[in-house]
Amino acid sequence: MAGWERVLTDLVSTRGAALKRYAFLLCGNDSDAEDLVQDALVRVFTRQRRDEIGNPEQYVRKAVLNLYLDRVRRRGVWRRVLPFALTPDRIDDASDAADARHDLRAALLALTPQQRACVVLYYHVDLPIPEIAAQLGCGAGTVKRHLYDGRHRLAGLLHDDTREDDRAVR
Repeated sequence: MAGWERVLTDLVSTRGAALKRYAFLLCGNDSDAEDLVQDALVRVFTRQRRDEIGNPEQYVRKAVLNLYLDRVRRRGVWRRVLPFALTPDRIDDASDAADARHDLRAALLALTPQQRACVVLYYHVDLPIPEIAAQLGCGAGTVKRHLYDGRHRLAGLLHDDTREDDRAVR
């Protein structure tokens, strides 16, 4: 038996259950955890330099984490694409959605350019505050202030009529 085969056998027999528990904590599903561990073992021990691995358990744990994150990313991409792939059985009237888009567009145009840029980069592009600050050439505190002011102004502009009626009654 080759050296790497002995390392693999020992790792699975002694630490296999711990690796599966680790994968279970990541994904929350028993069968997915088994798949993650198996895929990680295959990934680690099919490499050409598998004999040079110093700490195989740590290496497999890192592979499990990377595989899990890759699957989550792929699943997120699929969720974004799926609505375009499926065709609905019936088409609903989209006039309310068009009105909401019109209201949102008008409200965004009512913001200052800095507030609008921060709101769009944060909520639509999903950039973290430091990256927004880098793109806009300002500090993170300035971005936070623009986000706060923009959200506050949008909340006032996009208020719900029923909530306004409730406030008037009280």
